Amino acid sequence: MKIKWFGHACFLLTSKGGIRILTDPFDASVGYKVPEVEADIVTTSHDHYDHSYIRMAKGDFTHIRKPGDFNVHGISITGVSTYHDQDKGTQRGQNIVYKFTVDDVRVCHLGDLGHIPDLAQVERIGPVDVLLLPVGGTYTIDASDAVEVMKLLKPAVTIPMHYKTPPLKFRLDSVDNFLLLAGGGQRVRKQEVEISNDLRGIYVLDYE
Repeated sequence: MKIKWFGHACFLLTSKGGIRILTDPFDASVGYKVPEVEADIVTTSHDHYDHSYIRMAKGDFTHIRKPGDFNVHGISITGVSTYHDQDKGTQRGQNIVYKFTVDDVRVCHLGDLGHIPDLAQVERIGPVDVLLLPVGGTYTIDASDAVEVMKLLKPAVTIPMHYKTPPLKFRLDSVDNFLLLAGGGQRVRKQEVEISNDLRGIYVLDYE
């Protein structure tokens, strides 16, 4: 399986069989270049414009935007209800965490998670091999809480997302504080990474 980052919380997961999953597509006001992406499945963690611009996706795709268990094109997907803030959604509403099983790899996309998940939510998410983790704070968990979430979910591979970069128009923290608190990570200097059984650690992708 390959994971490609377009910036913010938007990734394209591609299975060995060519099934393409697009997560949390954004519109042009976010600051990143908006690509046109052929997709078979699109997931949106919540309806804010920087996570739900499904016009980015092209083709005859299935849009998943709610909690539950799904199987689309042989891809098992679990959506877990969480919150966009630390006050049970009273400030920013709900957030859906999605876990995908692609080529026997369990990938968890946390969306705009705004709190440390409780035990029931962690159990519902279940085992995670690859974690797509927001680290920039302000609208999501910050670097310190991101480290705690990583410890709770125990992924083999963590890919940070939703942090400040030059094109982003939001005021978020950079990835640096998270890397410092987490004990380091590898900047792979490319947009895409192929997941293999021997891959371990934190990998920082480029967005183009």
